[in-house]
Amino acid sequence: MDAVFFLNSILLGAGLAMDAFSVSCANGLNEPGMSRRRMCLIAGVFGVFQTLMPLLGWVCVKTVIDIFSSLEKFIPWIALILLCYIGGKMLWEGLRRQESEDKPAVGFAALIVQGIATSIDALSVGFAIASLPLTHALTESLIIGVVTFAICMGGLFIGKKFGTVLSGKASVLGGVILIVIGIEIFIKGII
Repeated sequence: MDAVFFLNSILLGAGLAMDAFSVSCANGLNEPGMSRRRMCLIAGVFGVFQTLMPLLGWVCVKTVIDIFSSLEKFIPWIALILLCYIGGKMLWEGLRRQESEDKPAVGFAALIVQGIATSIDALSVGFAIASLPLTHALTESLIIGVVTFAICMGGLFIGKKFGTVLSGKASVLGGVILIVIGIEIFIKGII
């Protein structure tokens, strides 16, 4: 491992984290009063999934590539369905929400779905790093996860700032953003 390996891993992590960053902004918009602890939880979930998905791809290549490659064409569909579901739910709740509600805008189950949906493209990174030894693959995956965590924290701060400004319309905007991200992932995956 050398400096180029680390730089490439950081850049790869930044590229992979863009969907999670956008979803973090939407979550911050949706919940402008979010505590730092909750922000760390959200960014942590995205970071964990971005760490695990390349490792899962690496394991698939090393063990069950034939089975997984037949499912690869469904990845854009899965991301589209998951993000449109969560975004539609946020949109619907934003249109119906009472101003006095103080519950977290995104529950833990929805957060897990967001983590999976935004990290599903990182699964293909596992195919690219399959030629690396396990220590290198693990190091690269951890770097990707740490970069994702940092970028998502930034997204949450940005979302909170604008969520406070936008007040009641933030949930609607957050839902629309998630749906657009789902469509974007789908289109990139199909093309």
